[in-house]
Amino acid sequence: MRTLIENVTIVNEGSMRKASVVIEDDIIKEICEEGKQPVAPVDEATDATGCYLLPGVIDDHVHFREPGLTDKADIHSESMAAAAGGVTSYFDMPNTVPQTTTMEAWQDKMDRASRESVVNYAFFYGATNDNTDDFARIDIHHTPGIKLFMGSSTGNMLVDKRSALEKIFSEARLPIMTHCEDTAVINRNMAEAKKLYGDDPAVEHHPEIRSGEACWLSTSLAVEMARKSGARLHVAHLSTAKELELFDAADRRITAEATSAHIFFSQEDYGEKGTLIKVNPAIKTMYDRDEIRKAMADGRISVVGTDHAPHLLAQKEGGCTKAASGMPMVQFSLPAMLSLVDEGVLTLTRVVELMSHNPARIFEVAQRGFIREGYKADLVMVRPGSPWTVGRDCVISKCGWSPMEGRTFNWRVERTWSNGHVVYADGKVDATARGEAIKFRE
Repeated sequence: MRTLIENVTIVNEGSMRKASVVIEDDIIKEICEEGKQPVAPVDEATDATGCYLLPGVIDDHVHFREPGLTDKADIHSESMAAAAGGVTSYFDMPNTVPQTTTMEAWQDKMDRASRESVVNYAFFYGATNDNTDDFARIDIHHTPGIKLFMGSSTGNMLVDKRSALEKIFSEARLPIMTHCEDTAVINRNMAEAKKLYGDDPAVEHHPEIRSGEACWLSTSLAVEMARKSGARLHVAHLSTAKELELFDAADRRITAEATSAHIFFSQEDYGEKGTLIKVNPAIKTMYDRDEIRKAMADGRISVVGTDHAPHLLAQKEGGCTKAASGMPMVQFSLPAMLSLVDEGVLTLTRVVELMSHNPARIFEVAQRGFIREGYKADLVMVRPGSPWTVGRDCVISKCGWSPMEGRTFNWRVERTWSNGHVVYADGKVDATARGEAIKFRE
């Protein structure tokens, strides 16, 4: 099957140019410069006049909740939401039930995804205080990295022993992706907040409890350990301006991620959004948000992920102790990032670096993340100047809501290809499509 995408502007590897792309089965067979025709006939053609063609988004940070938490999300529902948002590959986190901290649990997730995932998939292996002996057995060609919770978070996967941390950093053969918050600081702050505000402080106090100090202490420790051990470190969801001091755009061994919550919201939004935007680490000041945006532009932040973490609305009720932390974002992350292009915060080529190229480089993804001949045909076609407003009726995630409800975006995802197959077009997801296990380091 040969498909032609013609009259499109390709955004890839720092440039934008008019061209056409031929997909043959699951790969990009030809890239025809403007005015040139394919070397062989095609079976069908898509006229993409006025649109941009980007590499499919690689979301390095999602929680699809399967197994064990499927009341709020599952691999099939959330991979459908991903397809609608131009996300063709995702890396899922290990804090499910059971946790992905054994080879058996990891294989179970792989098997489930092979049956259920609409787009391409991979699963982090979770570190604990005592499972480093597993590291030698991890399939490095199908596992993106080791996920390490260096601080309090959901799922009881906290690694809090210095000796265990040192062993993880010294023995991990894969990139270590860390959640960094200092538990002692959080516990101290929570005790003080409860004295002042009661047993369930209002969400406005979340950034006081999960404070900038908690983030700084833990992130600086992770960077120190990575430098000492030589490990590859990727710090998840930076939330403060101060943490950015630890990162250098030229250092490819120690990298940082920003996620949607900290890019698009500040603590000023708690008044309107309440616990819908309660996440860990907490959303902090407008200054922090703006500095994170600057770091995305100048390279100190290498990757944008979503930390897509669905909960039912009933689970978001309460305050700092009772309301669950996390928000669904995988369906709307690309249109939201493209809105920053309209605002002059980022260039279109930089958005592609952050969401496609750099995840592929950092995690050594094979044959994805770029528009190149011979690569997998993971592509997303977007149209500018096509305003639409997020409403609950368009949310595909199983949880049924989005923190972006009410926002109007000027960019629209028109079509998504995964492995050459159209998985989203004309507002509909092909629920029967199945992705592939992502390969790494080949």
